[in-house]
Amino acid sequence: MTAETTPALRIAGLAKTYRLGLTGSVTRMALAPLDLTVRRGEIFGYLGPNGSGKTTTLKILMGLVRADAGAVEVLGLDHADPAWRRRAGYLPEHPYFYDYLTPAEYLAYAGRLLGLARGEIAQRSEELLRLVGLSEARDVPMRRFSKGMVQRLGLAQALVNDPEIVFLDEPMSGLDPIGRHLVRNIILDLRERGKTVFFSTHILPDAETLCDRLALLRSGRLLKVGRLDEILAIDVSHFEVLASAGGPELKQAAVAAGANLTGEMGERWRMHVDEQHLPAVVAAVSAGGGRVLGVQPVRESLEEYFFREMGGNTARDPWALGD
Repeated sequence: MTAETTPALRIAGLAKTYRLGLTGSVTRMALAPLDLTVRRGEIFGYLGPNGSGKTTTLKILMGLVRADAGAVEVLGLDHADPAWRRRAGYLPEHPYFYDYLTPAEYLAYAGRLLGLARGEIAQRSEELLRLVGLSEARDVPMRRFSKGMVQRLGLAQALVNDPEIVFLDEPMSGLDPIGRHLVRNIILDLRERGKTVFFSTHILPDAETLCDRLALLRSGRLLKVGRLDEILAIDVSHFEVLASAGGPELKQAAVAAGANLTGEMGERWRMHVDEQHLPAVVAAVSAGGGRVLGVQPVRESLEEYFFREMGGNTARDPWALGD
């Protein structure tokens, strides 16, 4: 298997249980045995509500927490081999930096830790500060930074070594709309350059917009993995029908045939129609002298799926107070 075909990340049987209380006699499963493969060059979304195990997984991958069981390979190397770490970047959920340093000083420090040459560090730092919109704050002590500015610097730090794979834990956290747009563009650019991005999030529109594939996690267990169109029920929600002309009798006939009227715009009116009722509704509109102007299938959104599958369970789970 060549480097191009070797998965960027392979996880097999990864599990973690925490001991709770003063005596540690109570245990709580944070991560059930997890099997997951992330391909090279894809944006992979790791989704789940608070307490589902997303941050636990990332901390294990980064060596900040020790797993109870399982094996991990990163870029074809065993997790215990430190060589892959120089080829990876990581943004924690809550980045914290030495607040007396400036962004330029901190990126220089990070570059030295990664073994970059002095000239390379200077050039790379300027590029990244420009990329995340912090050029004008390059010499400002970080104690004056907002949460969003710290988040941007954390992303720059994760990219100092031009990594092949980037792990991002809630990268949109604390960002305003402009910052979120900037980070989305950076993630998409990384994919264009052949990089692999593994990021956790509970912001569903970001996952829906960015991800090539998704993994859905609930209560420490993997629920589903795949492309968005594989996860969602694309053609089982309903159809939106736009019709025109016709009076109250026609509308009543459409409703009797199974339509649900949702709005009117002058002579036009919209209906939601289940698939099984669509032929009868179209026939009723035509028979009543109206015209069907459009039929649009409406798929279930990721947010609808998320709350249908997970919302009720996690709301009652006390472990949902944190990851």
